[in-house]
Amino acid sequence: MKTRVIIVRHGQSTYNQQKRIQGHCDESELTAAGEAQALQVGQALAGIPFDAVWASPFKRARKTSEIITAELQKNLPGLTEPSFSDHLKEISLPLWEGMPFTEAEARYPETFIQWRTDPANFRMAVPRPDGSTVDFYPIRELYQQATRFWRELLAEHQGQTILVVAHSAINRALISTAIELGPERFNSFNQANCNISVLNFDGKLGSPVQVEAMNLTSHMGAPLPDMRRGHQGPRLLLVRHGETEWNRQGRFQGQIDIPLNDNGRAQGAKAGEFLQTVTLDAAYTSFMARPKETAAIILQQHPDLTLHSVEELQEISHGEWEGLYEAEIESSYPGMLEQWQQAPETVQMPGGENLEQVWQRSIAAWKKIVAAHSGGDTVQTVLVVAHDAVNKALLCHVLGLGPASFWRFKQGNGAVSVIDYPNGIDSAPVLTAANITIHLSGSVLDKTAAGAL
Repeated sequence: MKTRVIIVRHGQSTYNQQKRIQGHCDESELTAAGEAQALQVGQALAGIPFDAVWASPFKRARKTSEIITAELQKNLPGLTEPSFSDHLKEISLPLWEGMPFTEAEARYPETFIQWRTDPANFRMAVPRPDGSTVDFYPIRELYQQATRFWRELLAEHQGQTILVVAHSAINRALISTAIELGPERFNSFNQANCNISVLNFDGKLGSPVQVEAMNLTSHMGAPLPDMRRGHQGPRLLLVRHGETEWNRQGRFQGQIDIPLNDNGRAQGAKAGEFLQTVTLDAAYTSFMARPKETAAIILQQHPDLTLHSVEELQEISHGEWEGLYEAEIESSYPGMLEQWQQAPETVQMPGGENLEQVWQRSIAAWKKIVAAHSGGDTVQTVLVVAHDAVNKALLCHVLGLGPASFWRFKQGNGAVSVIDYPNGIDSAPVLTAANITIHLSGSVLDKTAAGAL
């Protein structure tokens, strides 16, 4: 059985409101807005059969976890009160805690830049009582802390569903260490107040893990997370096409041009409604029928936009597997399907592509789109509608992952992911949200028919 872990950041705190650095400082408490956010999380998670709740002991996270747990207990009377772990404490920033961000940036300009641009080597010279200093690496220590938490949690709660309530930085470290990313990728994620992320583990830390969803905020009335302060580059909304009949049947589609079914068209319409308040500046799609129709349905809410088709965004070619069910593939190509599921980067599809080819063509097309919408006077938001394999390749690319990480991300039919480029094509991208599907089923969990891949 898989272990499902749902991660939540605490609600808005007084220091969040004042734009102060919190870290290990425990003076900050939830605001009234933060308490309301925590209640909204509890309502969004109602119906999920949690086995336990773990939280940071700091007041802002503790209170958030207590509000959520009280709401969950209405449907789960057997759910016990939260347990608290020091491994879930926020990052320690001893020289900055309590300061406004602007003051820390002014007093420690070089260190502050390193915090934003080189987190793996981010260093604080912490004074000792004798007047000397000791070098402290906050991000490295945080990642070790996250690893210790995962080892303990996964050993104790194998096969269960667990809620974790903590903080922005530690949550990013938890997600990173789960999918085997190091401290250098600390700034590649975003964590809004009271967002929801969902991870599925096959076993202990180091075994396969899937990001089912990340940084969901629509349960609080904001369909997409806010851009970071000072954002100047494009925002790309990556959408997977709606359902086809072959998705529902579990057939491998690849480059066979299967159209949407009725449910797929309904998913496209729901995605359009979900994004109707978002100002779109451009739209791109794979030229194949299923993403093209999905994009056209979404753009009914944005009738002034032209839809551009991109050949390089077409789905992976499964070659001789296309049109087949898994049982038929196993019969004709014994052992190869398991190889695809366990080591996808090693598979050359018979008569089709390998993942390296998908990586190269889809990323090249993606970079052209980003470049075309960078460097202008205004921040542009761009819709890109493509396929399961292509979207997974692009999400991996954003985090510096290769084809071996292909299965890390779930992509539901009609799902929306958000990728931000804070300073345009030359800046490191940020995976701001992944696999938003709440507009399709009303659940934070992905309930779409993902189909065969």
